[in-house]
Amino acid sequence: MGKTARAIDGVPAIEFAQQNSGRLKIIEYDATLTIHMPDGRFRLAVEDDMADNGNTPGKRRPRYRGTHPRRYEERYKELRARDYPGITEHIRAQGRTPAGTHIPVMLDTVMERLAPKPGEIVIDCTLGYGGHARYFARRIGSTGRLIALDADAAQLEITASQMEEEGISISVYPRNFEALDSVTRDAGVPGANIIFADLGLSSMQIDDPNRGFSYKCDGPLDMRMDQRQIQTAAELLRRTTSEELIRALTDLGDEPAAQAISEAIIARQTNNPLTRTWELADLIFRAKGLTRRAWQQQRDDTDLHPAARTFQAIRMLVNRETTALSRLLKALPRILLPGGRVGILTFHSGEDRLVKQYLRDALRGGVFDAAAIDPDRPSPAEVAANPRSRPAKFRWAILAANS
Repeated sequence: MGKTARAIDGVPAIEFAQQNSGRLKIIEYDATLTIHMPDGRFRLAVEDDMADNGNTPGKRRPRYRGTHPRRYEERYKELRARDYPGITEHIRAQGRTPAGTHIPVMLDTVMERLAPKPGEIVIDCTLGYGGHARYFARRIGSTGRLIALDADAAQLEITASQMEEEGISISVYPRNFEALDSVTRDAGVPGANIIFADLGLSSMQIDDPNRGFSYKCDGPLDMRMDQRQIQTAAELLRRTTSEELIRALTDLGDEPAAQAISEAIIARQTNNPLTRTWELADLIFRAKGLTRRAWQQQRDDTDLHPAARTFQAIRMLVNRETTALSRLLKALPRILLPGGRVGILTFHSGEDRLVKQYLRDALRGGVFDAAAIDPDRPSPAEVAANPRSRPAKFRWAILAANS
C-alpha cells in the first residue's frame, strides 16, 4: 500500500526524513508519525493512499490515545475484518479465538448424541447467539417446535429476530433456565423430546468490555447475565465477607491462592472499592506476587491467566449459577417426555461434578435408560479452530421409556 507524506515547513516530508535520518527517533505511528529531534519535536503526517481496502483514497485510520490501542473496538482488528483481510484466519492459526465471534462448541457431537428428529419439541435453555439452536431447527423441521430461553434478555431478542428473518420459527422466553417448569407451561407443550444447555459464556459476552466479564479489557465490574438483576459484581464484593469469598474462590474457581486474593479484595474495599475489571485483575496479580509484564514474559500458550479463576468464581456468584443448575437438573424428569434426551455442556469442574453426580445417581435410580458417565470432549482440531472450547465437557442422558 502506498504512502503519501505531507511537507514540513515547506520541505517535502520524504526529503525532510532523509536529511535528518540520523537525528530522528520514531515516537508513534498511526495516521501520523511523531519524531523527536534534539532541537524539538515534529509530527510527520502519513496517509494511506488507498485506505479502506482501496475504496476510499486518502482516508486515515482512526486515531487512539498513546502508542497502543486500549479500547475494545480499537484493540481488535478482527472486529473490522473487512478492513483487514485474512486477520481472522491469522488469529485462529495462532491458537486464539477472534474477538467478537461466536462458534458453537462441539456442535457435531451435540447433534449426534441428542439426535433431533422431525416433529420433535426442543428446548434450548441457553440460546445465546443461536449457534446450536439453528441446527436443532434444521433437524426438527417445520413440524417441530423450538423453544428457547436466555437470562440475557437483550441478546435473546436480537438472536430471535435474526432467526425469524432466516425463516426459523422459535418461541423465546427471557428467563434463566431454573424457570424451566414455567416456560413449558407458558409455551403450552406437554414436555420436551430434547433439553439442551450450554453453560459457557458466549464469546461475544466475554469480548464486550461493557459487560465486565473479562480481565482482558477494562470495563465496569458488572458480570450480570441478566441486566434486570440489581446486584453487580462490584456491589457483591462490597457486601461479601472474607470467609464467603474464600469459599467461592475455592469451590467455584479452584483458585489455589483463594485466601490471599480474598484478603486483598476485602482490604481494598474498605477505602477504595473496586469498580473496574482491570482494578480487580491488577489486585489479583499483586496478591499472587506477579506483575503483568513478568507473567507475559514467563507464560506459554497453555497457561491460564492469573485472574481467570477469580473472575469465573465471582461471575458464578453474581448469577447464582450453581443454584440455577441444581434446579434445572431436578426439573429434567418432570419435563422430558419418555425417551427424551438431555445434553449439557460444562466448562468448569464444579459444574461438571454436579452434572455428573446427578446423572450417575439418576441412572442408578432408573430415571434414565442411559447416561454419559465419561464426558465427550472437543477434538484437537476443534480446539485448534476454537481455543475457547478447550475446557468443554458434554454429558448426555436418555429418560427411561416408562417414565
